[in-house]
Amino acid sequence: MGRMEQRMKQKTEVGKITRSYEGSLRSLTPDALSRILDQFRRGYFGEAAKVWDIMERRDDVLQGLTLKRKKSVSRLKWSILTKDDSAEAFEQQEALEYFYNNVIATHAYESHQRGGLRLLIEQMMDAIGKCYAVHEMVYEVVKEAGHERLRATLRFVPLWHFRNKDGRLTFHASSYEADGIELDRNGWMVTTGDGLMEASSIAYLFKHLPLRNWLVYCERNGMPAIKAITDAIPDTPEWNSAKEAIRGFGSEYNTLLTRGTDIQTIDLTTKGVLPYPELVDRMDRALTALWRGCDLSTLSGKDSVGASLQQQETLLLEQDDAERITETLQQYIDAPVLSYLFPNRTPLAYFKLIPPTNDVERDLALFRELHSLGVTFPKSFLANHFNLPLEE
Repeated sequence: MGRMEQRMKQKTEVGKITRSYEGSLRSLTPDALSRILDQFRRGYFGEAAKVWDIMERRDDVLQGLTLKRKKSVSRLKWSILTKDDSAEAFEQQEALEYFYNNVIATHAYESHQRGGLRLLIEQMMDAIGKCYAVHEMVYEVVKEAGHERLRATLRFVPLWHFRNKDGRLTFHASSYEADGIELDRNGWMVTTGDGLMEASSIAYLFKHLPLRNWLVYCERNGMPAIKAITDAIPDTPEWNSAKEAIRGFGSEYNTLLTRGTDIQTIDLTTKGVLPYPELVDRMDRALTALWRGCDLSTLSGKDSVGASLQQQETLLLEQDDAERITETLQQYIDAPVLSYLFPNRTPLAYFKLIPPTNDVERDLALFRELHSLGVTFPKSFLANHFNLPLEE
């Protein structure tokens, strides 16, 4: 409890942060990306985190996938559950409900970006792509209806302000700082994730390289060349008049010849199917499979079995994400808040993000059947199983 009290009196480290956005994709090559990914695995997050952030914002498919993955969890309902129906459990439940209903989430770079628990969870979900999502926590003690309560502001700090050289994250207000600040558990919340952007960045690069070549191909071969033949002598008014006429067709490639001179057109178009669309589509399907558990062919397919499998895969991902967020908040929020407000007492209430499920009817039928056979269950067990709060 002493460490937490000290933390609440400290000045925020984020207040002296140096804004940095110098990441760029202009010169990104396979060799450069390989070097960036190797640096990330060695604990130097800066370059990779900036490149990944740009990719997420500028690729149409990737942006849609990341937003869907984040918002599918941030929009879930939540509840404060209790381990029993004692008066102390309900008192702890009330304290946690106050905290989560009044929590403020914001951004270290964008102070006008402010929200509540939904924004906080969406920011925490950034760890799914980048391995880590870090928030600075600043607590405040308030009096509410005669009771001491806690609330907090959690500031999301971009990952490029952190390093992990020896297994522990350190905060660097500026990229020029060699020695960072080790994160205090009572002052920082670290959400961990799968790090899908490592594979996604490779797919991004192998998508946009052929996409650029495809655009160049369209620029060079999208319009036919024009050839005109005239009896006029070059540089005469008649010649220049014919020259202006063919320019009116709007083609970049045209020529004017006197009669008796002939030139054959050179067809630069590819015979058969261009390789670019297939490769671009392949990378889009790879991104979709990474982030949503299915590819575009499954999403657009008419097979009901395939659609059912896709829904099941997406459901499993959302359930896992919900459990990840729940466990993180229980460790970094529930434990210190209850420890401060109810010192030396056993925690009897906890946060629960209610995961999506398609098995409620099956479970209800099972419990009814067991009840008809004389099997009884405690109220707390049933409430926790169906994510329902106990009544006081």
